[in-house]
Amino acid sequence: MRIEVTRDIAACRRLRRAVFIEEQGVGEADELDGLDEAAVHLLALDGGRPVGTARLLVKGAVGKIGRVCVLPEARGTGLGAALIRAALAELRRVPGVAEACLGSQSHATGFYEKLGFAVEGEEFLDAGIPHRHMRRAL
Repeated sequence: MRIEVTRDIAACRRLRRAVFIEEQGVGEADELDGLDEAAVHLLALDGGRPVGTARLLVKGAVGKIGRVCVLPEARGTGLGAALIRAALAELRRVPGVAEACLGSQSHATGFYEKLGFAVEGEEFLDAGIPHRHMRRAL
């Protein structure tokens, strides 16, 4: 598997549709927020087939990692962690960015903690799913 920066936003959106809209029941209006054009997109490929994605947005000294998803058949392979490590590496290339943040689905906070993120604040709902804010230094 390989992970690369991509301009193929359509492939990323297909993955997000499969995971967030079809699998998790997130509404299309919540998933399509109008920020894709301003973002850097990472695409994970298995033999040329898209199997995972993540989106990066930068505001000041903070890089936000979002829209992280992996197709069911690629879960448990280490791909999710590799996507986060690739996202962190990409954010480190941006001058002035000193930390990364994300909104983790509450059940996944342990996954992100293993990658150096710490929970901040109270649980909140995003698209009807419990989430926690998380942050780490780069």
